[in-house]
This record gives sequence, structure tokens and C-alpha cells, in this order.
Amino acid sequence: MPENRRSVFFVSDGTGITAETLGMSLLAHFPGMTFRQTRMPFIDNVEKARACLPVIEQAAREDGARPILLTTLVNDEVRAIFDGFPCIELDLFKTFIVPLSQELGVPPTREVGQARRVEENALYRQRMAAVNYALEHDDGASDRHLEEADVILIGVSRCGKTPTTLYLAMQFGIKAANYPLIPEDFERGRLPGVLEQYRDKLVGLTIRPERLHAIRSERRPNSRYASLENCRSEVLHAETLMHREGIPWLDSTSKSVEEIAAKIMQIRGVTRRT
Repeated sequence: MPENRRSVFFVSDGTGITAETLGMSLLAHFPGMTFRQTRMPFIDNVEKARACLPVIEQAAREDGARPILLTTLVNDEVRAIFDGFPCIELDLFKTFIVPLSQELGVPPTREVGQARRVEENALYRQRMAAVNYALEHDDGASDRHLEEADVILIGVSRCGKTPTTLYLAMQFGIKAANYPLIPEDFERGRLPGVLEQYRDKLVGLTIRPERLHAIRSERRPNSRYASLENCRSEVLHAETLMHREGIPWLDSTSKSVEEIAAKIMQIRGVTRRT
């Protein structure tokens, strides 16, 4: 394997999402490297930890280099299985939990899955309600209870509205609807009538026509809908309409869903729901 490639394992006694999210943020600082990523969730006992070792060893042989382990393991016995193993281990809990405990003067809990205690987590319940809301109001499927929306995204089909509304719901408990701009709207030169009274909730998304063409071609190849000419026309009309109507908008082409969501929250002054 080339020297600029390395295997990375996210090892956790929970879902592994925390390890992967923080780990990916760290790895992003090395753009010249290619990382082969593997998430190993629910490694909550010694037997499961030992079962990971052959997989990691195999990766080391294939790479010809030490694998990288990013771990979030609460149990000391489980964590000890990886001690002395030929890898570079970044213990994310130890890095942050120990200094926090020293500063607060309080010992941390040793129970696994503290972040997943959903039955008493108001934010979790709010997030699930927001997800249901986003699904109900996806692509203009319903205009019921639009007054409850924290934000309403508009833009042409396949510009990133749906994944953004779902991310806002899952991550922050924000109720987000999305509404497509279609040729009929461009012919009228106006926003869809149902959105007129919610202008203070609107944020537009746009996208480069070439990227839109590629996305639509995967879904409906060789169609008028996916043609580059039509994509250019729709994007131009949508941007013209949003500019004329005074709707703030941003280009989703080269932005991650995390960046798009953060910018939308900033534009509309929306914060995490609790």
C-alpha cells in the first residue's frame, strides 16, 4: 500500500459515532493522506476487544504500517487489551475526561452508554419530533403546520435540501421543512403562494449546474430533467427569483451538510432546541 495510505479504526463501547466524528475532524488536517476507515462499535467486553485484534493485525500487514486506533472506551480492562499492541492509539476519553475530572474535582462515571440514555433525554425526544416533521414536510409534501418550522429551505430539485433538513433535525432538534422551486414558479416570477407568509423562515440553496447535472443523471439519466441545459436554466431562474425576492441563499456545491446547516442556523438565528 502507498505510504500516504493508512488504516484507521474507530473503536467504541457505544455506537462509535463520537470517536468517528472527532477522529474525522482530526484526520481532515492531513489532506495528502488517504485513510481506510473501519468503525468497531459496541466493544464493551474483553472478548469483543480481543476479536478486534486479528482484523487490526491484518490491516497492519496490508498497509505495511501501524494502524491508527481512535478509541472511546470506558472500561479499563477492555482498553487494556489494546495496550502495547503495534498501533498508534489515541484514547479520546482519556484525553478529555481525565483533565475534566481533575478540574471539576469529580470522578467520571464508569458506566457505558451515558450519551444514549434516551428515555430521560429531552433533546433526544425533540430531535425525533423534528425528524418526523422534516419527513412530513419534505419536498413540499405538506403545508400543514408550517408555522411551527424553525426554517424552510427552498431551491431546485436535488440541490441538497432534504439531507440538510434531516441533519438539522437529527443533530439539533430543529424543525426544518423544504420546498422545491419548479418551472411554474419561474414562469410566475414569484415564490409559491404558501410560502409568502413565512418569508422570515426562508433560506435558499443553490448549486452549480454541472454538479446538479451529475446528481440528477444518477437518478434519471438522459432525461430532460437531468440535462445540463435544463440544470443551467433552473439554477439561473432560481437564483434570480431568490435575489429578487430578497431571500438569503448559499451555494451547496462544495460545502458539507455540516457547513450548510451551520450557515443556515447563523442566517436565521436558529439555535439548538432543548
